[in-house]
Amino acid sequence: MDEDDPTDLTAIRRRLIEHIGTGAVRVTQHAQQEMAEEAFAYDDVVHALAAGEIIENYPEHRRGACCLFSGITPLGRPVHVVCTTTKAVLILITIYEPKPPKWVTPTQRRIPQ
Repeated sequence: MDEDDPTDLTAIRRRLIEHIGTGAVRVTQHAQQEMAEEAFAYDDVVHALAAGEIIENYPEHRRGACCLFSGITPLGRPVHVVCTTTKAVLILITIYEPKPPKWVTPTQRRIPQ
């Protein structure tokens, strides 16, 4: 698949790792605020991203292709990161700890009743 294909999860993961390795990462103000509120360190988030998995992909998002990563920090804390998937720089958009009532487990959403 094409390197910029927003549906190719293998290519998305490869680009994410490349961006992290070269430092081509930008954290939005919103994500910075969430990191501070939830006491996540940048290095912990990057570690979780590098070892994590894509659990939702949004290739047609109105603001541009992005996805939801789920990972675990070095201290064992689950973290979710919404980030871009086709830009020249990895942009971290949203960062939070997945917990009830929205999440049953770090990778399973609660089914709306």
